[in-house]
Amino acid sequence: MNFCSDNVTGASPEILEALTRANAGTRPSYGEDDQTARVEAKLKEIFETDLAAFPVATGTAANALGLSLITPPYGALYCHRDAHVAVDECGAPELYTGGAKLVDLPGEHGKLSAADIDAALAASHKGVVHHVQAASISLTQATESGTSYRPAEVAAIAAAARPYGVKLHMDGARFANALAFLKVSPAEITWRAGIDILSFGATKNGALAAEAVVIFDKALAAEFAFRRKRGGHLFSKMRFLSAQLDAYLEGGLWLKNARHANAMAQRLAEGLGRIKGARLAHPVEANEIFVDLPEHAIRGLQADGFQFHRWLGEDKTQLRLVTGFDTKEADVAAFIASAERHAARANEKVA
Repeated sequence: MNFCSDNVTGASPEILEALTRANAGTRPSYGEDDQTARVEAKLKEIFETDLAAFPVATGTAANALGLSLITPPYGALYCHRDAHVAVDECGAPELYTGGAKLVDLPGEHGKLSAADIDAALAASHKGVVHHVQAASISLTQATESGTSYRPAEVAAIAAAARPYGVKLHMDGARFANALAFLKVSPAEITWRAGIDILSFGATKNGALAAEAVVIFDKALAAEFAFRRKRGGHLFSKMRFLSAQLDAYLEGGLWLKNARHANAMAQRLAEGLGRIKGARLAHPVEANEIFVDLPEHAIRGLQADGFQFHRWLGEDKTQLRLVTGFDTKEADVAAFIASAERHAARANEKVA
């Protein structure tokens, strides 16, 4: 009954079982254990390339520490105006980069475009000491509007950035959901398209608290180890982060979870779309739905015990609904039925 976020969910049973196994006996500290090495080996196989992977506990840490590698204190970081790094991380990217400037750009359905990036970089005063210098771009995948960048879109942005020496970071808090929707390989949407660093998310998709900073440009990896330590994310008992990621990747659990969440989102969007007065604000391409509903339907849903966010303010009628790896089909059906019932009653009164 709670559609507020995919952060409200518990953890996958497979991950809880892996933690119990990791708790037995002793292991080397600070990521020197076999399980941490196995996570990196699995990611190399999944992404079909050599890479370096560093477990951390939060998405904010993954984003801020990853961006600190490619954005100097005098640098400019370009992102969408709704990006998590710009809106929801309390200045962490600015802190860990030593004061870099975030330049937020508009874009339809939560996406940056190659044309807008090209225009922004062309006006960035490259080499002029009075201005911050263009350094990095952060793309959110899936976006904060629940849409997904196609490989060609990422590649076009990378091509626009390359002449300026600008590197690309991808905030993949919902990377699995985007990948499940796109049906492309992980390599195709990341390093083959020009991504240098990926924040590989797991917490929103079945883990308790585990993400990984995946560095495709290994020349950056040695420095990251020191930044992670200085940032407080080199866990002494790293095996407990790695156990989550190991189980998450084992047997494709990460994609199985994402496919279920996406399917529930599609079912919810289709059902709500049949209601008179309902309007989807963005295409549904992951596990988030942004929908405008009649006020009477919203109040009826709240009275029936459903939880969600009014996205644009408490006096607005746009809702953000988020499904998770364990969202029940029955809860989706009940939400749709409740919305239909309350909308129909209001329409009867009007008639």
